[in-house]
Amino acid sequence: EQRNGKIYISLEEDLLFASGKYVVNQSGIDALNKLSQALASQVDLEILVEGHTDSIPLSGKSAVKDNWDLSVLRATAVVKVLMSNPDLNPTQLTAAGRGEYMPFKSNTTPEGRSANRRIEIILAPNLDDLFDLLEE
Repeated sequence: EQRNGKIYISLEEDLLFASGKYVVNQSGIDALNKLSQALASQVDLEILVEGHTDSIPLSGKSAVKDNWDLSVLRATAVVKVLMSNPDLNPTQLTAAGRGEYMPFKSNTTPEGRSANRRIEIILAPNLDDLFDLLEE
């Protein structure tokens, strides 16, 4: 989807992770490897990987304290898979967690909560060259 001059690629939780987990599964690795191939040649892009969750509090005892932690760990895991492509410049990548604070749909239904559990990869042009040109 294109919004505000940026490209948003949304990946559902089921493609990448088991419920409540942050280790990328094999189908997610395969999809991210294909994406990293396409992104590697785009040297003028900034790539922001955002983790999003639903609003249901996590249960159980683990190192992951809450949805904010989970969203950050998932975004970081996705960035690490993308970085396995040596042709992709790591300085283009940023990982960020949004927790449950930017829902795509209402969290009142199972379908809405499912849609909110996602990774968004936001592609934005790096405008440094343009700003340098304007300063001259």
